[in-house]
This record gives sequence, C-alpha cells and structure tokens, in this order.
Amino acid sequence: MEYDYKKIVNLLESLKTLHFSHLVKTFGRKKVINTSTDSGLARCLSTLDLTVLGIGSTLGVGVYLVAGAVAYKHAGPAVVISFAIAAVASMIAGLCYAEFGARVPKAGSAYIYSYVTMGELIAFLIGWTLILEYVIGAASVVRGLSTYVDAILLNNSMRNAFESAAHIEIEHFSPYPDFFAFGITITFAVALAFGAKESSLVNNIFTLINLFVVLFVIIAGSLKADTNNWKLSTKCTPEKCFQGTGGFAPYGISGIISGAATCFYAFIGFDCVATAGEEAKNAKKSIPIAIVASLTVVFLAYFGVSVVLTTVLPYYSQNPNAPIPHMFESIGWHWAKWLVTFGAICAMCASLLGAMFPLPRVIYAMASDGLIFKWMGVVNPRFHTPLLGTLSAGFLTGILAAVFELSQLVDMMSIGTLLAYSIVAACVLILRYKESESFEKKDDRDPRTITFITKQLINANNLKNSTRLTSRIVSTLVFIYFMLCGCTATFLVNFRAAIGNGEIWTIVLITIVVILLTSILFFIHRQPVSDTKLSFSVPLVPFIPGLSILVNLYLMMMLDIMTRVRFAVWVVIGFTIYFSYGIWNSELRAQTHSSTNEDE
Repeated sequence: MEYDYKKIVNLLESLKTLHFSHLVKTFGRKKVINTSTDSGLARCLSTLDLTVLGIGSTLGVGVYLVAGAVAYKHAGPAVVISFAIAAVASMIAGLCYAEFGARVPKAGSAYIYSYVTMGELIAFLIGWTLILEYVIGAASVVRGLSTYVDAILLNNSMRNAFESAAHIEIEHFSPYPDFFAFGITITFAVALAFGAKESSLVNNIFTLINLFVVLFVIIAGSLKADTNNWKLSTKCTPEKCFQGTGGFAPYGISGIISGAATCFYAFIGFDCVATAGEEAKNAKKSIPIAIVASLTVVFLAYFGVSVVLTTVLPYYSQNPNAPIPHMFESIGWHWAKWLVTFGAICAMCASLLGAMFPLPRVIYAMASDGLIFKWMGVVNPRFHTPLLGTLSAGFLTGILAAVFELSQLVDMMSIGTLLAYSIVAACVLILRYKESESFEKKDDRDPRTITFITKQLINANNLKNSTRLTSRIVSTLVFIYFMLCGCTATFLVNFRAAIGNGEIWTIVLITIVVILLTSILFFIHRQPVSDTKLSFSVPLVPFIPGLSILVNLYLMMMLDIMTRVRFAVWVVIGFTIYFSYGIWNSELRAQTHSSTNEDE
C-alpha cells in the first residue's frame, strides 16, 4: 500500500510538472508573420498620409498649452532645452518603432511586435494596455474639445443645460453627462468606419490648418520678440523663490529635467503610424520615414512656439492655462486670439482622429489572433475596415467621455504608452541578435558548458554567426537589463532628494548601477548579429534601445501610485478575458492542435 501511495504521489508530481511546462509553452508561443497574405484592409495610405497622421496625433492641443506651462512652472526660457531632451528621447523610441514597422508591416503596432518576439502572454498585455491608452486618450481629447468649445464659444451654456437636465452625484464621475462629447465621438467613429482613406483626408485637412496656425504664431510672435526676456533677474531669496533665480535657466538643471519629463508626454502619439502597417502602400519604406519626419516636424513646432512665448513675455508672466491667447492679448492683438482658438479646435479634432484611428486596428489584430472576441475583427467587404470593432471602440470611448471625470485617468494613457515603448525597444534587441537563418544546426559548435558560455559573453569563442545559444544569451541579458532598469528607475524616483544633495552612498550606488548596465550592453554588443536584411535598422544597437528602456521605465516610475493601481485593475480585467477566452481561442493554439492531429 505504501508503494502504491508513493507511485500516486510521483504521478501527480509528474503531471503537475507537465502541466506547468505546457503552460509556459502556451505563454511563450510566438506568432510567425506572413507578409504575403492579404488581410482585406485597403492599402491606400501614402508616406505623406502616414506622416500627417503622425503629426496630427502628436501635435495636438499640447502645442497650445505645454510650452507655456513648462516655462512658467519648471524651466523658464530653458523650456527649449527641455523640449530638445524630450525630442531625443522620443526619437530613440521612434527609431525602434521604425525598425519594427519595416520588419513587421502588420496592423497592431507594439502588440504584433511583442507577439513575434516575446510570446502570447506579453503580447496580450501590451495589446490590452494599448487599448486602454487609445480609449483614455481619445476620451480625454473629446472631453477637452467639448470643454474648450463650451467655455470659449458658448459661455458654459452646454454645461449648465446638461447639468440641470441630468445631474450626476457620484465620486470620480462627471457632474453631468456630456452628450456633445458622446455625439462627437460617435461621429468620428462612423467616419473612421467608412474607410481609412476618407478619414485620412479629413485628418490631413485638420492637421494642415493646425500647422498653419502654429506657423502663424511663430512668425507673428517673432515680430514682438525680445531676447532680453532670457536675461531677466528676479527678487529671489532663500525664503521666497517662487519665480526662480532668473536668467535662461531660472529653476536650474532639475527644472530642465522635470520640464523634459512633462514635455515627453507632448510627443506621445507617433506610434499610431505603426498601427497602419497593413494599410500603407509601401509599409517597409513609408513607416520609418513617416515616424522620423513627423517627430522632426513636431519638435520644430514645439521649439518655435517655446522660443516665441519666452521672448515675447517673461517666463513668469506666462498664463499656464492659455499661454498663446494670453501672449496676443498682452501685445494688443485681440483678433489673433480667435485664430488661435480655431487652430486649437482643429488640433483637438486631429488628435481625436489620431487617438481613435489605431484603436480598432489593435482590436482587429487581437481579434484576428483569437485573443479577444473574434467578431470585433471582421473586416467589412465594402469599406475594408473592421466595422464592428471601430464602432464598438467608438461607443466605449463615447461613454467614457460622457460620464467620467477624466482628470485622474489621464496619466493612465502615458503608462500604457511607456510600457509599450520599453517592450518594443527590448524586442529590437532580441530580434537583432536572433539565430541566423543561414545557420545550419549541424555546424553548431556550442557545447553549452559554463566555460564556453562565460567566454561567449565577450565572444572570446570568435563566433561569426548568431546561433541558438547566442540568441538565448542575449534574451537573458535583455531580461536582466530590463529588471535592473526598473530597479534603477524606482531608486532614482524615490531618492531624488538624497541624490540632489550629493550623499555619498547614492553616488556610489549609482556608479555601480551604471557600470552594471553598461557591462550588460557591452556583452550584448559583443554577440554576433542576425543575418536578416532590413530596409531600416536602428543605429548604435544595443545602446540606443537600451537607453530607450531606461528612460521609459524612469518616466513610468514618475507617475503617481494611484495611476499604477488603476493600471493594475485594468490588467486584472484583461487577464480575466485572456484566461477565460483568449487562451482557448488563440489561432496559434488551433494551429498547434491541427499540426498535432496531422502528425498522428
């Protein structure tokens, strides 16, 4: 009897191990991209269309608000440096997206990229966070549009009417249902459902008007510019220094860095270009050009507006809530206020399209893979768009815009984006060093000994082609680097005061961390790269993607704790859908079962 008991225990242990092993394989199953198949989406977008889409989604209402607010609160005239730092950080992330857009020209953006390299579980997490990002982003933009129109043009008459008709007394909800915001959202969703080309044309018009108004602000403001406003002094004392110390950088280096963190969010949105991979005429060429070009134009616009604002008026005289209208009123050009208002409305419309355009594409990609409900990814044969996915996404966005007070949810838009940026940068590293396609298994000289692996960290084995072993070494190093960057970002955020005071223990710890991070990147750099030919590739790999991971994780840690808690709740909801539906209806699971049955 004792023998039988031991046999049963051993059997249960073996089944448990087998089940866990199967689960790990399920989470890590990777999608193989076939770019020759036709998805049914219309390939109608040119490089110009994609560039304008990127500009429209990125250069939103922020150009009318962010520059003045950062100059007033954080950096003073040095806001131009803050924008330059943010632009460099965004360009690094953009280069990673550009390589993946050229490598994997499919709808779904970072979701598809992570599915190809990281596996199904990470891909679902990224796709689910992107849905959150685009829904919250679109809802906040349309709510801002409604508030702006109501305050500037209608003297808050819409708010008063809606609040008297249906007052809401629930915490964290809007005090009234915003029917105007709901109607605008549904209108845009229907426009997007009717076709990518038509909605792209409307977006082009809005974006061109926005660019014209921004150009007017820069040219007209430069006529009243005075560079002496970059040299002003203030009555700053140790007890009272609300306006900084004056000069070009009145709040010091810390103010410039703090301003750069805020400015970085003004560049969020270019990733929508990558979601249109299956609707671009020549995705491998157009996506990299469109991402780089759109970020360049957006930086020049922000830089120009920042220079004009801080040279026309002193930084401490800015109105952080409406800096450009305030500037024109200060110089007596009251008529220009209405032109700027019109440009801001067009900018918000372009931002709304930019936020809503990629949302149904991500839903389409996930539904096509079976990870969420498949009916959401059905492409309409007439309009060549995921009609039901687009309308359902628009309805969800409209409901959020109508009934929720979004001030506490805006940061959730950033946390999803930054996580996606980090994953894409890690994917670039993994794919760049993956096993070469020309490598033959019979030539495998990797003995898998500790000595051989240790020597391979600096490629003392003189391997010329990437192998399965070198690919696994890189994947492991990337994972360690990612975790170490997360710990470093947490330390930098939580001990900012001690670091600023120059305490010795913080300097020693930072020095050790820098040496470790640099060493890991050096070990990755020493590995042989894949022989895959790319139409566009990120320069200075692994250092540029590595820097992108560190910057993005640092900015994620800068967000408040409640944002991370709400994000965790959203992830729990997503994993509930994945484990109850997606894991069983995954296309990769069906393909695996089909191939297994054929073998039998």
